[in-house]
Amino acid sequence: MHAFLKAVGFSELKNRKELDVVLGDVLEHYDTKKTVEDEKHHSFVEFSKEYGYDCGITVCGEYDEDGVFQMEYYHPYFTGGQITTYEDVSVERHAATQSYSGGCDDLRLGITLIFYLIHAADYLNVEYEPRELKSQPPLRLSGLAREGTILLPVKKDPEKVAKERDSWQQKSSLLAAARDGDEDAIESLTMDDIDTYAMISRRIVKEDVLSIVDNYFMPYGLECDQYSILGEITDVSRTVNSFTGEKLWQMSIVCNDVPLDVCVNEKDLLGEPEIGRRFKGQIWLQGTIG
Repeated sequence: MHAFLKAVGFSELKNRKELDVVLGDVLEHYDTKKTVEDEKHHSFVEFSKEYGYDCGITVCGEYDEDGVFQMEYYHPYFTGGQITTYEDVSVERHAATQSYSGGCDDLRLGITLIFYLIHAADYLNVEYEPRELKSQPPLRLSGLAREGTILLPVKKDPEKVAKERDSWQQKSSLLAAARDGDEDAIESLTMDDIDTYAMISRRIVKEDVLSIVDNYFMPYGLECDQYSILGEITDVSRTVNSFTGEKLWQMSIVCNDVPLDVCVNEKDLLGEPEIGRRFKGQIWLQGTIG
């Protein structure tokens, strides 16, 4: 079973038989059904059913020669409502299934964000039948959290926050220049990293690391679309899985000025989420384009 099913309210599934009941419910009582056919007349069919606000399960596959649907794979999903970036996104199909990953270079993080593309039928529809699109369609990122912890906020000096914002803008410009091969920019970034390391080494003696580092966004484990994040909560709401009755927390979070939405099962969240507090956890990063 999928490791992140519990993030959308299916934490009590114990075996394949119980999972098949849920997948059968998706196929029989779906909210949306999308079918895309390529130039070789191969079909891709996507059934989605919401079990909570903007979250649920998607089943993908194709119809065989007898018109019977054959499931290829399924995945839980959570659709984010915030626009994360307008940067260019590249999409690549997975080798084993007709599912897709996307990649986006975000200068605010200095890394390539790799995410699982949900609602793949919409992407394929544009690929097979090109339409007029914006040169840089918006990317909305979201995450399903396996578990999480709520942390208290860090007290910040407004003047220091303004200086840090200016510093981030300068660093973004240096990252853009370094990406184009500017040696001076690369040297400046290296010196900044050395200064940051020295500052942390000095403060860690008397302070807790989570009071020094107020947010982060970094890869987690061997799978390229899973990340460990720490960010400030800007909005929070709660929804209930209509099938199991499990309660879910949905939060809008900002990490390094990168906005995204996160969904986590109430059972797997330690603490009470509130605006201004921080969320720390491991997420499976998902995204929609356009």
